[in-house]
Formats: sequence, C-alpha cells, structure tokens
Amino acid sequence: MGHDGMTSPDDRNRYAPGLAAGRLPSAEYAANFADLHPPLTTHEAFVEAERCYFCHDAPCQNACPTSIDIAMFIRQIAAGNAHGAAETIFSANVLGGMCARVCPTETLCEEACVREAAEGKPVKIGLLQRHATDALMQSGKMPFSRAAPTGKRIAVVGAGPAGLACAHKLAELGHEVVLFEAKQRLGGLNEYGIAAYKTVEDFAQAEVAFVLSIGGIEARCGEALGDTLELGKLRQEYDAVFLGIGLASVNKLRLAGEGALTGVVDAVDFIATLRQAKDLSTLAVGRRVVVIGGGMTAIDAAVQSKRLGAEDVTIVYRRGEADMKASGFERELARTDGVLIRHFAAPKALDGEAGRVTGIVFERMAAAGSGLSPTGETFRLEADMVLTAIGQVLVPDALGGAHALQLEGGRIVVDGERRSSVPGIWAGGDCVAGGQDLTVSAVEDGKQAALSIDRALAHSQQPERSLPSAHAKS
Repeated sequence: MGHDGMTSPDDRNRYAPGLAAGRLPSAEYAANFADLHPPLTTHEAFVEAERCYFCHDAPCQNACPTSIDIAMFIRQIAAGNAHGAAETIFSANVLGGMCARVCPTETLCEEACVREAAEGKPVKIGLLQRHATDALMQSGKMPFSRAAPTGKRIAVVGAGPAGLACAHKLAELGHEVVLFEAKQRLGGLNEYGIAAYKTVEDFAQAEVAFVLSIGGIEARCGEALGDTLELGKLRQEYDAVFLGIGLASVNKLRLAGEGALTGVVDAVDFIATLRQAKDLSTLAVGRRVVVIGGGMTAIDAAVQSKRLGAEDVTIVYRRGEADMKASGFERELARTDGVLIRHFAAPKALDGEAGRVTGIVFERMAAAGSGLSPTGETFRLEADMVLTAIGQVLVPDALGGAHALQLEGGRIVVDGERRSSVPGIWAGGDCVAGGQDLTVSAVEDGKQAALSIDRALAHSQQPERSLPSAHAKS
C-alpha cells in the first residue's frame, strides 16, 4: 500500500486480475530467481568433505544411475584436489555439473548416505559435486582427449542430456559425430525445461561448450526428424544413429476451450519461454494460477509463476501425495513459496469469458484399488492462468521411415545396451520405454549407447540379441 493508505501503482499492477507482466519490482525478480543452492566456499567444501566416511562399497555410489565414485571424489576434495575430483565425476558423468544442480539427490545418493540413516543429515554430495565440477569447468580445461580416429561417423539426433553424453563419449573414442538438434540452442531440457533458479548464469550453455570442447562433434541446429531429417536416410548415410529426441509433444486436457481461451498454457512452453527471457519483468503471469499435474514440471511451473508475482498458485493432482513424481524436497519447496497442493481431483471443465480463462472445475476422485473412481462431487477454482503439466509424449510420426522401430507405451523399446529393434539405431533418454525421466539417467543412457556403438563398429556388425519388452539399465 502507498504511504497515504491508497494502493500504489506497483500494487495495482501486482494484484491486477488477468495476465500481466511486471508484477514485481525489478529487485524482487533478481532475488526470486537467484541460485537455489548457492555454491560451497572452499572452506565449506573441506568441512563437508570431512564428514564423509569413505565407505567401502559405498551405498551412495550404488544409488547413482551413472555410478560416480562418490567416495573417491569427496576424498580428493578433502585432499585439496578439486580438479582431480571433477575428473573422477566427469569420467562417469560428463554432465556432472548440471546433475549436481538438478538431480533429486535427496532420493538418490544422499538418501543412501550412511549419515542420513544414522543422523538424518547426509553428506551434501550434490553441492560437493558442484564444487568440483565448477572448479574444473571454470579453468577452461577439457580433461579428456580423443582416441585415434576410427573413420566412423555417427549421427546423434537430439542435443539433450542423452545426446550430449553420447556425442561426447563417441568423440572421446575417436569417432566423428554429427549432432542434430531441432531447436536453435543445444541442451534439451537442461536449456529449456528446468526452473531458472536451479541453473543460473546460462550454465546450460557453458556445459554444452564444455562437452563440445573435446572436438570431433559437429552441431547442427534447426534439424528435426520428420522435418529436415529422415531416419531411414540417416541410417544409410551414417555408420550408426543414436536417438535422444526426448518427448516433443504434451498431453492435453481435452476440455472445451483449451485451445481457444487465453491463459491456458502448456507448462513446458511456459518454462521454456521463461528460460529464454532476457528480462523476467516482461513475462505475463496470472494473478490466480492453477497448475494441473504432479511431476517436476508442475512444481517448477508453479514455483516460478509464484516467483513472477502470482498472488495465488494452486497445484491440483488427480492422485494422492505419495503418487506424485515430484520429490519430497520439491513439494516442500513449493509449499514454502506459498503454493497450495490439492489432491484427488481431476479437471472437468474450463470456464471462460471474453476469450480468456476465468476458472476451472474439478471433480473429486477417490482411490479404488490401484485406480481412481470419480465421486460426482465438484468444486471450482478461480483462475486467470491454467498451466497444464500432465505429461509429455513421443510423436511416432517423426520417426518417419523407421516404422519398424518397436514401441511400448508410445516410447522406443531398447535393450540393456540401448539398442533398438532396428539394427544400427540406438536410443536413450526420455524417448525410450521404461526410463526414469531423470537427467542423470539420460546421461547414463547416452554413455552406455556410445560404448555399445563403439563395440558394434569395432566388430563391423551388431551381435545377435533378443530384445526385452522394456528398457533395462545395465
């Protein structure tokens, strides 16, 4: 309020109905989107590293999808060798810098930490990993060198975590790689799909530059399957093909008005727009925002809309709290920011007026065995912005000439070496069946696919194998 008790111009903007930009003073944007987990100082890193028991057969390493030797790199930090620690990390996970920022460590390595079991206070493995990887990346050094040229040329389609990891490992093994990306910037979800406060100062692009610095990787942006690329032709022109194409489309609510009412937005598009914005004050956000979904995208969209100045933000999920894919830490972060999370409700109708959304009607659901049963009871939430985060899907049509690729649940079936049902084509990341939809898991897929491609090319043909019905981690 103004000093005279009247509503100030800033307050009028902040609490204005409908979609509005500039809801906050500029200083608040900077504070709201500052680094969620500021890096450790050198002293803090030493102190934290000394808390590690350096366990034999460390449970934290067993919990890491990329099997980083966590005890080793923490021991190296404790010895004052941050660069050596980073090399240990990058040898297992070349995107270790981003994973240190976005991995749900509280449900992976840190949950498995012996100190978590004994004290409820695990070693801060994620922050220690960031301390080491940042130190080496900031030095400008690439710790890996390329092997002798093999004369083989591989197409990697998709420059997200899986594609980048695959391309880097292939280049390290001496192969030439052409990296195709549909968007204008490399990085995939690391660039377009992660909350801005988790990866500040354009870190995704710094990491891309680090990966490419090994050499032997030609990047081509604006190239997409089903548009400028045809999979069958790629298979003919390259010695092998890796697909790390992610999930290019999103599920729809399938409610009347979804495509016509202003303010109904895919959460994925909302996050991507925010991530590419040069000035957050130019982004329009609703005063009352409803987010539909229970995963990380829903949480990221809800928290960021609140931090852009939305007054009321509610997440509505059709199942219970235990079924939410978002981690406990992320859910608590949302609640701390003032986001209300409601469960057991499914969207039934969108309300609109003059071409813009004004509310959404939900039907209460009840658990019925492993499924849900509608109760017939409804309620309505006022909303001038509805963000939908109910899952992403693969677009099979984009696979074009590779119609023989086996799919399961709308995703590509691969074996433990990430080989598809079509000889010469590998796949990994979110586009494959049975994956974990985690950055770190996508990195592991890319790495394992590269090693498998290298073995196959060394023998000039792929060994015979049987393909399981779901993605299996090796």
